[in-house]
Amino acid sequence: MDTTPANRDGTDRTTAWLRRRLGRAVALAYLLALVLPAPGLWLRHAPALPLGDGAGLPLPVSSSLLGLVLFSAGLQVPAHALGRLLRRPRALVAGLVLHMTAPLLIIPLVAFVLHRSPDADGGSGLLTAMIMIVAMPVAAGATVWTGKGQGDQPTMVGLVLVSTLLSPLSIPVTVEALAPLLDGGYARTMTAAGHTLSGGFALTGVVGPCAAGVLCRLVVPRHRLNRLLSTVVPVALAGSLVLTYVNASGALGSFVARPRPLLLAAALAVAAVVCALSFATGRVAGRVLRLDPSVSSSLTLACGMNNSSAGAVLLTTTLPDKPHLLLPVLAYGLLQKTAANRVVRTRPRRSSRPDAA
Repeated sequence: MDTTPANRDGTDRTTAWLRRRLGRAVALAYLLALVLPAPGLWLRHAPALPLGDGAGLPLPVSSSLLGLVLFSAGLQVPAHALGRLLRRPRALVAGLVLHMTAPLLIIPLVAFVLHRSPDADGGSGLLTAMIMIVAMPVAAGATVWTGKGQGDQPTMVGLVLVSTLLSPLSIPVTVEALAPLLDGGYARTMTAAGHTLSGGFALTGVVGPCAAGVLCRLVVPRHRLNRLLSTVVPVALAGSLVLTYVNASGALGSFVARPRPLLLAAALAVAAVVCALSFATGRVAGRVLRLDPSVSSSLTLACGMNNSSAGAVLLTTTLPDKPHLLLPVLAYGLLQKTAANRVVRTRPRRSSRPDAA
């Protein structure tokens, strides 16, 4: 049954309503994880679908929700906009170079400070969490903030897509380059994670869903595509909130059971420093390159916004016995949304140039 214009308009209004309140919804998901973590912990540990005779089919909730979010991002990629971007690739190349090189400058600086802290492992746990985040591709949610701030949408979409497609190469390189900054078991774990990533996690868990969305947009007829978008986009937004709740339950649940105020303070401080330096790097680069304000805004968001959901899933897979390391991941996810909101609010608007989509 085809979607009627009235139903589609209603779905679009629902999606717009969710996007306008996304920041508050994320905060509510964090609060819910703090006061009621049990359902999130159950979902986090891959519940099984009973098949009878004691058998069960594992349901990887976190990775499935991440795949849904990435599929939705790929489904919203306009091919004609990417074509225009490829004919003028300056901003795309600059954004990719910044996104991949900024962590190699920022994380060693943070490690230098943490190694002089009284922490027994020199802050290696916090650094591990930060490496997992900064190695991830540009967050698909950056396109939402670009639209809200009238940024250059083709540039933003191109950076999300290309950084995701390059992630099977870029993630292992970043992880292995920064692993020597860690002490003891964390260094060995990160090195092993680098081999795992090059062996397929980034390809199947990150690139696959995004590429499937792009391909689906190319082959599905226009009238069916509109119906698909009106269904998938709001469901993916809701799925991203559930994923936030599941990840937050893992970190905050263990924190409530064993409160560690110093760890919480350190996680917030480290996440804030890495986030601030990442956004500042993008802003300075936009000024140095003398980019158009809308393009500079997209470049800043791409440099500061990493796919923290993918980082949380990878961290949970790599270090399942250390849920407290999700604290800096969650802090970074919240801080990058706050910083993105500031970028799109303070960027000068240009009424003479409509938002490209």
